[in-house]
Amino acid sequence: MFHKEGGKIILIATSATVVIFLLSHKLTSLLWLEKTIQIITLVLLLLILQFFRNPNRKINPNTRTVLAPVDGKVVVIEEVYEEEYFKDKRLQVSIFMSPINVHVTRYAVSGKIKYSKYHPGKYLVAWHPKASTENERTTVVIESSEFGEILYRQIAGALARRIVNYAQEGMQVRQGDDAGFIKFGSRVDLFFPLGTQIEVKLQQNAVGNQTVLTTKV
Repeated sequence: MFHKEGGKIILIATSATVVIFLLSHKLTSLLWLEKTIQIITLVLLLLILQFFRNPNRKINPNTRTVLAPVDGKVVVIEEVYEEEYFKDKRLQVSIFMSPINVHVTRYAVSGKIKYSKYHPGKYLVAWHPKASTENERTTVVIESSEFGEILYRQIAGALARRIVNYAQEGMQVRQGDDAGFIKFGSRVDLFFPLGTQIEVKLQQNAVGNQTVLTTKV
């Protein structure tokens, strides 16, 4: 299954692949070059298809857990000053998504959207320390019944040029549902109250809708 945000790109890429396959024999008289063109075109199509895949990971929402909102590697677990919304110190957990990861963003908790804002910006590599405050990004705050306000931030990477964010202020959202999409390389930061017991480790591979970040005891 593919994410709806990839529909247009997949259609264009598939059409281009078909055209190139049909015309490649006219582009060159060399059989090896014709086959090389076809193979490269097919590989590019397969990469696009795998990038926009959307695995079916339906869950039963659990108000006492915070789930990873995306697939990727945990690259940051540290205390930071969150300057946009909380304006105080928070515990930041960051998950980096490479181009081969699933790039669907899912709601980590159920609750009410208290804040949702898009920020245009730069396209530094997603693991750059300043990416969280200088790159193109969206900031969303969900108020949950067990954890209070949880902030997550979608951050575009060096290759990303568009962040899709479905969260709107006042919405009631359900843990595990699609929250958006980041195209071609990115990162998601989450901000928790100090003292929160985080259940993942640095360099651990997280799976969206499956990996538990923290549990309310």
